[in-house]
Amino acid sequence: MALPVEEWRLCAARRWAALEPALRERLAAASLRDALRLGCGLLRPEAEAAALRRLCRRARAGKEPAAARFYREEGNRLFGRRHYGAAARLYSQVCLEDIARAESHGYPDRLLPKVLLRKAECLLCLGRLQDAADALSVAENKIAVDGIVTSPAHQTLLKKLSQLKTKIHERESCPEPAREACGDIQKKSEIWEENDSISGASSSLSLNFDRERGRHLVASQDILPGQSLLKEEAFVSVLCPGESRLLQDSSEAAWDTRVTNADLYCHRCLRQLLASVPCRGCSYAKYCSQNCADVAWEQYHRTECSLGALLLTLGVFCHVALRTVLLAGFAEVSRLVEWSHGGDEDLHNPEARCKHLSEAPGTRAGTRGIPGCNESGQYQSSYQAVFNLLPHAEKHSPEHKFLCMLSVVAVCKQLQEDGLEAAVLNQESSEKWSKPKTCEETSGELSPELKTLAEAMLRHVLQLQCNAQAITVMQESGSGDGAVVNKKPVRLATAFFPVLSLLNHSCCPNISVSFSGTAATVRASQPIPSGQEIFHCYGPHRCRMGVAERQQLLSQYFFECRCQACLDELESDVKSVVSVKNSFCCPSCRAPMQGEDVLCCSNGACAISVSRESLSQRLQDLQQQIKKALELLRARKADQAIKILLKCQLDAGNFLSPEHLLMGEMEDHLAQVYATLGKWREAARHLERSIEIVEMHHGPSSVEIGHELFKLAQILFNGFAVSEALSTIQRAEEILSVHCGPQSTQIQELQEMKTCLLELPRSILQRT
Repeated sequence: MALPVEEWRLCAARRWAALEPALRERLAAASLRDALRLGCGLLRPEAEAAALRRLCRRARAGKEPAAARFYREEGNRLFGRRHYGAAARLYSQVCLEDIARAESHGYPDRLLPKVLLRKAECLLCLGRLQDAADALSVAENKIAVDGIVTSPAHQTLLKKLSQLKTKIHERESCPEPAREACGDIQKKSEIWEENDSISGASSSLSLNFDRERGRHLVASQDILPGQSLLKEEAFVSVLCPGESRLLQDSSEAAWDTRVTNADLYCHRCLRQLLASVPCRGCSYAKYCSQNCADVAWEQYHRTECSLGALLLTLGVFCHVALRTVLLAGFAEVSRLVEWSHGGDEDLHNPEARCKHLSEAPGTRAGTRGIPGCNESGQYQSSYQAVFNLLPHAEKHSPEHKFLCMLSVVAVCKQLQEDGLEAAVLNQESSEKWSKPKTCEETSGELSPELKTLAEAMLRHVLQLQCNAQAITVMQESGSGDGAVVNKKPVRLATAFFPVLSLLNHSCCPNISVSFSGTAATVRASQPIPSGQEIFHCYGPHRCRMGVAERQQLLSQYFFECRCQACLDELESDVKSVVSVKNSFCCPSCRAPMQGEDVLCCSNGACAISVSRESLSQRLQDLQQQIKKALELLRARKADQAIKILLKCQLDAGNFLSPEHLLMGEMEDHLAQVYATLGKWREAARHLERSIEIVEMHHGPSSVEIGHELFKLAQILFNGFAVSEALSTIQRAEEILSVHCGPQSTQIQELQEMKTCLLELPRSILQRT
């Protein structure tokens, strides 16, 4: 949820509508500084602030002992129903937290060794070997200090200690580390010559600036497919909370057992969680290790911790804005905000803005006109580069700017009321940061320092509409317990990548972006000749939607796309590939249907006509039936799912074109069902048909084809079709290595399958 919850948006809209027309005009035309000056007093304690407090009470982010009991009981219930994976996740919400609480609240010394051994056992089962070994070491020292080792209880503890040491040694000796070593070798093979002017970029790129395209990257030499062009760590990232974190009425269930990304990934580094290390101050933040928890606390979470409910209410963009200024530090924020006031009225004009930036002292001659470069003339992934991303303040609607301003003011007032201002301004030691302000200091007016912070935050919230980068992860869909793993890209976090933001959009991009934790890697997806611009796709792609839909979606970025794909469709008046292949066909002769509201058969000998509305309704009904079939599959009712899918396939053939993407999706679903039943040949046959349709839409070397071939390789591998599996693995490797790199998880799994197949006896290989 990028923006605030709907109730807060409506509250802000009512406040805007109630303002005097003259004040609305002043706010609409005001600079960011003046908007904050005018708007600080518009958050009324008895109205908007009170409404926000009510909404925040519905976001449960604080510590609640009753919640631990609830999750434990729910875990027991799910375990009893054999939903072991879900049960384990719910148990992990509380098990280590319970032990940590026992240790920190004076648990009896004589019982501590037993608790520590339980902790080590839990950590071992969840793969945290070093943490388990540390817990064992503490337990062993504790037992030795007690000195009494002859009692049966102590003998039992020593026996358990010895067993756990052996298990840790066995786990450390297993071949898993070899995969990491292999990955390190492959990473070394990707080392390139670093760019002198752009941090994290290849020397094959150059940074240019012109009035029409702004800052952009251009190939300075010929680039091959799969070549790494950019590796950048996010300046800031915030995990997306997931749908179940959207606020509920207090009359509903007190706690939500649905598992979201907020429960599955580290809130700092975005690694997948095996056993979470919870924040000791709130119930929301979770980390993969104590180190991540400590670093997050020092850098930003000590401030964010008490604001959890407010930040969940105000949305991810507001959260990213706060974390950005916390990471930058007040001194740097203040410096750049004050500097921006020097030419505030010109900052909306790209040419004047370029001139304004070039006057910054100490800028290297070669990059004097390019915004965001540091005093040495380098463009780095720094706060200065983030600050210089365009906020497009004059292009946002006045109502939207008012909503963002009111939200930012609410955060800063909460910081002031909670006594966190000194912490934010880096003025006091951590021991003093939790002390509340005096009544005089919390009278309602923001301090000058917090107004500076609020101005920077407002700038960042507006920037995010055009410059937010979604960090995605390939996540298992469905039950996840089959032999074939079906994965799809899922938005995991929202981040600022200042260097990646230099890439302009094209509906037909020439690069692919992949993520590992908070790091992004950009690779060429096709040959790029020297002098050609490097293009990213912001979402709307020519293979997924027509030009009209793409242009509408791209309007949020405040530009009209003039990429080659859009120009070809607009100027030639030819229908896009998507609209042609995703069209309806004649129920009688199967020829394509043409027209707008009333569709007529394109076959002159056929007089069939039908309303678009009726066919669209038929399509919706079909999609509902497919959804029902997938629910049956998740409920392990594969036979019933097959019957519904085959009926849907028969019905779809009567009014959808053979190349329609939904036809491919049904083939994919049928492959999934047959794989669940272990009918590998049938599964492969359906998936191959799906791949044919995907290839028609996305092309033979697209990442979409790579993912489909990965699934086909799994099916052929499990079905013991050795020669077909090996050829499919090779093709999938070739495609995915271009888009995702040789160290990606899917490439690793493909290589493991290939190794396994090649190690089979020669007699078996010859038979297959």
